[in-house]
Amino acid sequence: MKKSMKKCIAVLALGAASMVTSTVASAQEWPLVQGNYWEVTGIDIKDGGGLKYAQFLAGEWKENLEFSKSQGWIKDYMIFSNVYARADEPDLYLVTITESIVSGAESEKRQDAYMAWRKKTLEQMQSESGNRAEYREVMSDSLLQELKIRK
Repeated sequence: MKKSMKKCIAVLALGAASMVTSTVASAQEWPLVQGNYWEVTGIDIKDGGGLKYAQFLAGEWKENLEFSKSQGWIKDYMIFSNVYARADEPDLYLVTITESIVSGAESEKRQDAYMAWRKKTLEQMQSESGNRAEYREVMSDSLLQELKIRK
């Protein structure tokens, strides 16, 4: 009886150990790996505002993002057109790609560096942003994280 009880305990212990091992192995082999962050802003272009907004994007918007890229703050940026936009959907999606989300202190350092480079006051920048409301509306802003399939 003692022998069969020891055998039963040994089998249960072995079973429990194999369950823990398989759980750990499964966790180490998760098929997806976290990647970059994509900030996606949905823009509605008002009637007659397409050229003016395209000029802004090709000019100042691009300059701002090239500066951010040169500082290593972003990895890339792009513009997508919503070819078959429905009534309540954005016409454009503006995307910036970063490796990580920065802390509040780092964000303030970056803002100071940007303001020194851009040579504009906050009041000027706010006014210019308000002026763009004549021909575009920000409809949405999302932060997505890319998931890559593990190799």
